[in-house]
Amino acid sequence: MQPQSIYERIELLIKNKGITKKSFCEQLKISTGNFGDWKRGKSTPGTHKLIEIAAYFDVSLDWLLIGKERQAEMIKEQNSPYFFELMGQLNCQEDVLNENEKEFIKEYIEFTAYRKSRQQEE
Repeated sequence: MQPQSIYERIELLIKNKGITKKSFCEQLKISTGNFGDWKRGKSTPGTHKLIEIAAYFDVSLDWLLIGKERQAEMIKEQNSPYFFELMGQLNCQEDVLNENEKEFIKEYIEFTAYRKSRQQEE
């Protein structure tokens, strides 16, 4: 059965890694009080902590947040139209991003930089 909450997914990752919850909290500098609040549903990890957790366990933010991986966009094969061409949109680079899209991109860039720095440390 698929874990339903962020906490349940984190708990599963901890179990699969074979570490204790206490060790996990110490390594990621999470107070046991905060961790307990996540379990009780009183709060959830902040964006930066989610990025750290995803990088630590080498999982995607999508899976950590919603339990599913995002589906890959259609890949262009030889002589086949891009997905945006099918909608009559020939130049998607002229579209303006909304604030949510901009924020997502910034968070993803931070996540990628953090993951790279963690890999270089190891």
